Amino acid sequence: MKRISTAILTLFSLASMTAFAQSSGTSTTSTPVTGQTIEQRKDNQQERIGNGVENGSLTAGEAAKLENKEKNLNTEERDMREDNGGKLSAADKAKLNRQQNRLSTDIYKQKHDAQVQPKTSNEVNTRDRLQQERIGQGIKSGQLTAGEASNLEKKEANLNKEERTDRAANGGKLTGKEKAQINRQQNGLSKQIYNKKHNGKKRG
Repeated sequence: MKRISTAILTLFSLASMTAFAQSSGTSTTSTPVTGQTIEQRKDNQQERIGNGVENGSLTAGEAAKLENKEKNLNTEERDMREDNGGKLSAADKAKLNRQQNRLSTDIYKQKHDAQVQPKTSNEVNTRDRLQQERIGQGIKSGQLTAGEASNLEKKEANLNKEERTDRAANGGKLTGKEKAQINRQQNGLSKQIYNKKHNGKKRG
């Protein structure tokens, strides 16, 4: 009887140790960081930026800075892959994920700060918003790369700054000449948005 009890205890101990070893192994490998995970995260970040551009919670200047950071991160990833036969080392993946964590925090802060796109209370601002919606859609769909979106948003930010300067110099209003000038610039930007979205380049 004593021998049977001892054997049962031994088997129980071995089973417990095996289960512990398996659970320990699972805990360290259940959420591996892979290239696919990085790609999914990049898509998610762009989706969030695109939404912010579309709904007005990100100004053109904020979006330009975020997209420039994304562009630099993409360049760094490409360089890492070139140095390692097209793959990412574990250290590379960990570094990229840390940087994506910081970018994610930046996106949240910029979308929830006090800065928003101007209200669509006049013809010029309404057109600004429509341009931003088109850019936001291009970011989300992948038709615009981070570099292309950053470039377009910088131009939009400069145009908004010019409009504010014109209004400040004229009691908050725009003269007929200033409206015509801004509309010509918006026409040019509209063509650039179309061309960038249809040039065959995709987010990658």
